[in-house]
Amino acid sequence: MSLELISLLIIVGWALFVIVLERLFPYDEQRFFRDGFFNDFFMYSIVQAYVMGVTIAAVIRFLDGTTGLSRLNLVSDWPFWVQCVFFFFLHDFYMYWFHRLQHRSNVLWRTHEAHHSVKDIDWVAGSRSHPVEILINQTVEFAPIVLLGAAPEVAIFKATIDACWGMWIHSNIDVRTGWLQYVINGPEMHRWHHSDELEMPGKNFSTKIATWDWIFGTAYLPAHKPKSYGLGGEDFPLKAYHGQPSPGVWGSIKHVARVCAADAWVYIKQCAAMFRPFHRA
Repeated sequence: MSLELISLLIIVGWALFVIVLERLFPYDEQRFFRDGFFNDFFMYSIVQAYVMGVTIAAVIRFLDGTTGLSRLNLVSDWPFWVQCVFFFFLHDFYMYWFHRLQHRSNVLWRTHEAHHSVKDIDWVAGSRSHPVEILINQTVEFAPIVLLGAAPEVAIFKATIDACWGMWIHSNIDVRTGWLQYVINGPEMHRWHHSDELEMPGKNFSTKIATWDWIFGTAYLPAHKPKSYGLGGEDFPLKAYHGQPSPGVWGSIKHVARVCAADAWVYIKQCAAMFRPFHRA
């Protein structure tokens, strides 16, 4: 069995596990097929992920073909586990600071606001990220793995961890990890990051290692739960089809088709929203 297939099975299995926990121990009462579900699950998680994967691979091949860095094998002699740990911490440290900068820069915020537009945070909400944001972050993540001559398995390890961890920190699970929340990021802190109650530039910018927030003074973990999530009053395309299904099986089929088509159109508008004019003071 190939490592790629094993990775896929782990990701799918983890998704099913998280979904079950969301149903058994919900943090907030939310519908499974909530507004924007098709948008997040199909348009962002499947269609966009595939297109961006092909694009990023082409960018990395171009960089390697231009520089020839991978042939220097700078980290090839390192033990596999050392390579995994090195790239895990290196990218997570970068993610903390770039994420923090996105919340402070009006221009970079445009690459990130789609991610914050979700109003019902759950296992698939983390997939809603603008393609420009994905292009930047995943190129920064995977290009060094290739260019420094790491084992190909490191990239598969990182992709698997990223997918599973993204589902975990966005999951709608009422979990308390105690002292681990000072080390490992989880839903408790990250759901607050998505709350529209926090003023910009926000808090809790860590992705996997929560320690970054505690060290650099951006941690926020009150005892109560956030009341709502999303962008608040910011001008951003969200509305899709909200009609009711007609009676009968055919009416339900047409309703689902309309919801999916409307969500797909919203995805296009969300990608284009990055280029809308800035409001003048």
